Amino acid sequence: MTAPAVLLLEWSPGRPDRSRRTRARRRFVALVMAVAAVTIAVPAGAVADVLRWAGVDDRTPTDAIVVLGAAQYQGAPSPVLANRLAHAHELVDAGVSDRVITVGGFQPGDITSEAQTGKEELVADGMRRAQVIALPFGENTEESMKAVAAIVKSEGLHSVTLVTDPAHSARAHALANQFGLDAHVSATDEGPGTTVTSEYLLRESAGLITVWFDR
Repeated sequence: MTAPAVLLLEWSPGRPDRSRRTRARRRFVALVMAVAAVTIAVPAGAVADVLRWAGVDDRTPTDAIVVLGAAQYQGAPSPVLANRLAHAHELVDAGVSDRVITVGGFQPGDITSEAQTGKEELVADGMRRAQVIALPFGENTEESMKAVAAIVKSEGLHSVTLVTDPAHSARAHALANQFGLDAHVSATDEGPGTTVTSEYLLRESAGLITVWFDR
């Protein structure tokens, strides 16, 4: 009576294939879930980082204050650039540093650079010309930060305070770290450029992710 049962147990041709298919399905589902988790986690992490850095106003004393460039109109700073410059001057008055580096290159048709415009504005506002270094390089934040890293090294400086808009702070800080800078951040807290709109938030979050994956 037991022999047929033994034969039946030994003769089960479909079980190994079903087992392999089950394991393959489980691995596929796990892979899909992992990809989905990363797809959600990375953008969410970038958005959180942008919002976190947007509120940073670090006034630790440093060797130089770096004002990141924004539009200028033939020597007249745009409202956003003027706001960054005013914030940098406030930091000088607060004792963060007595040296300012303005950065930003030329746009097509410009007769002067964002950096030079920034320097002239600070001098007109009472700073000594020798206090301000104009660094007229960079058509974007990455290029400007690379130029900042070079001047910091050549001048024998060690730490900087970055001044920019709140939503831009996270990406600026990440790029500064990428170029080996000991960077602090003091974002503008009111005025032009300080509103973290959904468009600005998404653009900077995407830019931050690009920085992360370029490391």
